Amino acid sequence: MGKVKYVLLDCDNTLCQSERLAFEACADLTNELMKEKNIDQQYTADSLLEDFVGYNFRGMLKGLKEKHGFELSDAELERYVSQELDRVTTKLSQKATECPNVTKQLEWIKSQGYPMSVVSTSAKSRVVASLEKCNLDRFFKPEHVYSAATSLTPPSSKPDPKIYNYACEQLGVKNAEAITVEDSKSGATAAMRAGIPCIAYVGIYGLEDSKEKMEEMGKLLTEQCKCVAVMRDWDEFPDILKKIESS
Repeated sequence: MGKVKYVLLDCDNTLCQSERLAFEACADLTNELMKEKNIDQQYTADSLLEDFVGYNFRGMLKGLKEKHGFELSDAELERYVSQELDRVTTKLSQKATECPNVTKQLEWIKSQGYPMSVVSTSAKSRVVASLEKCNLDRFFKPEHVYSAATSLTPPSSKPDPKIYNYACEQLGVKNAEAITVEDSKSGATAAMRAGIPCIAYVGIYGLEDSKEKMEEMGKLLTEQCKCVAVMRDWDEFPDILKKIESS
């Protein structure tokens, strides 16, 4: 494809180990919602991750509404989204850690002259909290951290490609001339729909689940989401990028 002109990066479970922490924080709030709606269903972080990994809380609430058939007014939606953001941001600011070898490879990307941006489905304040806790915020200009939840009007969520289209427009780069890294089906689908070559980062599944899960996700993201490569560790990034550019 020639030299990549912009490296776009997902944040949760791609740069920072933050997804499980976030789902732990929102599980209690989700169960409060279930109780308020008189629904006999309790969620754990794991069960929410199974159904909604890669979604922001707004997207998750819409999914829960469809699944359980309850009514949720716009005012209620905004109240729950606000509460979840506060709880998750606090937890991430205290406990988020970087995915292995991320700092090393971001240093390499920077040294090679590639501009970088974060393109996340999560609210920007939550993304910034994770980046700051992991000392990764130094790699990204604040205005180059894009959020489907807070950068767009109205808000959106991956797998909708709007946030990728918006980020590329703001950065002045053609979608096909950028590359991104995603860990989830929803994120990789958003990249595919936006026409942005995507590297599937599956190392997080080896850390939090199993090697079998890691390989399963690599197969899913390449077959269903057309990811151009699978990355099991961030140290593989330079070689993968070289192969992509020479293809």
